[in-house]
Amino acid sequence: MNNKQILESLTNIIPQERIKQNELMKNYTSFKIGGPAEFFIKINTLEELKKIIKLCKNNKIQLTLIGNGSNLLILDKGIKGIVIKLELKEIQINKTEGKKVEIKVENGVPLGLLAQKLLKEEITGFEELSGIPGTIGGAIVMNAGAHQKEMKDIVTNVTALDYEGNLHIFSNKESEFEYRKSKFSKEKFIILQANLLLEKGNQKQIKEKMDEYAQYRKEKQPIEYPSAGSTFKRGEDFITAKLIDEAGLKGYTIGGAQISEKHAGFIINKENASSQDVLELVEYVKDKVYQKFQKEIKLEIKVIGEK
Repeated sequence: MNNKQILESLTNIIPQERIKQNELMKNYTSFKIGGPAEFFIKINTLEELKKIIKLCKNNKIQLTLIGNGSNLLILDKGIKGIVIKLELKEIQINKTEGKKVEIKVENGVPLGLLAQKLLKEEITGFEELSGIPGTIGGAIVMNAGAHQKEMKDIVTNVTALDYEGNLHIFSNKESEFEYRKSKFSKEKFIILQANLLLEKGNQKQIKEKMDEYAQYRKEKQPIEYPSAGSTFKRGEDFITAKLIDEAGLKGYTIGGAQISEKHAGFIINKENASSQDVLELVEYVKDKVYQKFQKEIKLEIKVIGEK
């Protein structure tokens, strides 16, 4: 299909105002980096999503899903085909017996928004994750975590769609959570919803913990600059940021990309960085750390787009 035919097909599924062509993806990532998507659309219902998947499958159109774009580096050449941003944002709170509370939360709900809702409802167990700048879907894909808590600690099951349009429900065990990965980062599924198990708590104590973690983030992380969060994964027997710091790389800059002077584990977009600037800096850091410590460091952020 050519782009004119793709546009016509899309307008039969969703309103034209939700379809954008050659939309710069830097506007949809926390890194503020990324070239144009051939087609960028926002999806509000499961039915729309199934129709788009079918369109792409039948016509061999490349399909890419993004959440809040908080863990992404999108390449400067952009993304071919159709990019979907899922806008499923419902939260349901179901009280169970005793102190336990079951939360049903859809893919597109930002973690910060969920944290505020849980605070209002006096539900504890999510405070450590409240400052992560992503959506539930993205957080589950990478088993996001902070302050010794990960998504795997609170997820009971995940509802996902495969690329044939079939629904699946995966238990916590079947979701294969590991450090910064899951079944959903290794196989092609679209997360629709997750069930979380938390418990009733004290609103004042919940607020104090959230404020404490927010203050820690403000002091320790370069949140004043665009970034994709922690750039590198923690090593099995080492702290990556510590090695980068000890290699004397804090503040090292290539183009507009810089190793944060505040936290060596973050590459920041200091001044209109390109994806090429970031990738060159990543390789430089990897080489220097390996030369000095014989340790291989790996990316935590996901790189997508046309090379």
